[in-house]
Amino acid sequence: MMEKKLRVGVLGATGMVGQRFITLLENHPWFEVVAVAASPRSAGRTYEEAVGDRWKMDTPMPETVKRQIVMNVNEVEKFSEQVDLVFSAVDMSKDEIRAIEEAYAKAEVPVVSNNSAHRWTPDVPMVIPEINPEHFQVIEFQRKRLGTKRGFIAVKPNCSIQSYAPVLTAWREFEPYEVVATTYQAISGAGKTFKDWPEMIGNIIPYIGGEEEKSEQEPLRLWGRIENGAIVKAAGPIITCQCIRVPVLNGHTAAVFVKFRNKPSKEELIERMVHFKGLPQDLKLPSAPRQFIQYLEEDNRPQVSLDVDFENGMGISVGRLREDTVYDYKFVGLSHNTLRGAAGGAVLCAELLTAQGYIQAKKER
Repeated sequence: MMEKKLRVGVLGATGMVGQRFITLLENHPWFEVVAVAASPRSAGRTYEEAVGDRWKMDTPMPETVKRQIVMNVNEVEKFSEQVDLVFSAVDMSKDEIRAIEEAYAKAEVPVVSNNSAHRWTPDVPMVIPEINPEHFQVIEFQRKRLGTKRGFIAVKPNCSIQSYAPVLTAWREFEPYEVVATTYQAISGAGKTFKDWPEMIGNIIPYIGGEEEKSEQEPLRLWGRIENGAIVKAAGPIITCQCIRVPVLNGHTAAVFVKFRNKPSKEELIERMVHFKGLPQDLKLPSAPRQFIQYLEEDNRPQVSLDVDFENGMGISVGRLREDTVYDYKFVGLSHNTLRGAAGGAVLCAELLTAQGYIQAKKER
């Protein structure tokens, strides 16, 4: 598809999600990392020097970025001149993130963000590409507001919802109306490893700031619709969540209970899950899982150690689907929180935006 790769910049490149972007984009068929930016204290050093001993990935730092000079993320114009799009993983306050992502968009650079700051901005699409790609249509309204031709912001949702929102989407025809979910979330979701966070070893913390509200509300925005240039969230199903930090490096697990208006059979639920697909599969996008959701029959699956890397970490694994005594059904879902849930989900969004013509090479190249 690509005659020449698009030039990509990574904002917040030295942090954990930034590092994940850099590893995912190594040898990407459409995208090439040509510029990296981070806080002023990292600026001016090579990427290798700026990261130092904080490389958190289990694969080596790509040679192509080691000697790139880290730029100051606040030098928006200078950075924007070098790139066709940016991925944002900056670590700042919400207000600062909103401002800097909008500054890049106004500098005519498409911004695909892993951050939560713009997830409720009415004309910013928050997309899981298999679920609500039509929300990208709101970009034309956003560009009018920003006064841009190329620039815009698109975001992906929270990592915690990826293990159950796709499953509930596959079951929409049966009208789930009440959902209880408890998520058991990996420490990499906090940007940490066990080396950084030794107190998590053998421990569980029953609180992750802001996470329960995101887990309850963000699926409703995915299922919403565009009205008058803004995304209006769906009214239901009602979702209530508890979010718990557990001593796992990668992989968010969810234990979920569901009530349906039209109660299906277990066979119907499994059939809808395993055949559920979307535009990424139809278009065979580079990062798209061939199978989005797999169902595992064994009683002791999905397990993080066995299943978190299903479809290169871009697929969802579900098991233990069974009838419940209070709700209609219950199941366990598992997703990779930094791949499907964070950087990988953003890369997939960028691939779909590129395939649909929202992101193109700058003309002056």
